Amino acid sequence: MNTIILDTLDFANKLKAGGFTDQQAETQARAIAEIVERQLVSRQDFELHQSDITRDIHESENKLELRIKEVEIKIKELETTLRKDIEILRAESKRDIAETKAELVRWVVGVGILQIAMITALLLRLANHI
Repeated sequence: MNTIILDTLDFANKLKAGGFTDQQAETQARAIAEIVERQLVSRQDFELHQSDITRDIHESENKLELRIKEVEIKIKELETTLRKDIEILRAESKRDIAETKAELVRWVVGVGILQIAMITALLLRLANHI
């Protein structure tokens, strides 16, 4: 057990000066000295616990760094997948637009030819009636 330098005589004298009897002052001084000594942590105990705490902190830091690297890798994988998906959607959209454009041109040409045919037929009818 560790010892502490506690001036019990000085403490007892102060208690006596405050009105304690000799026996009360000496008993109080011994009791305080015993309590303090039991509660003290040795420097070796402190350093042992400090090194345990430091080791735990380093282990936690290492685990955290590893987890961060895993998350960063996962983010890069997701970004790559997302880029590929965006490129696929972009290509599909371009294809759909081209198909829609071609179909629209067919309709416009078809309706245009139909209009020309109808106008021609009407003009021929009118020409036959004149």
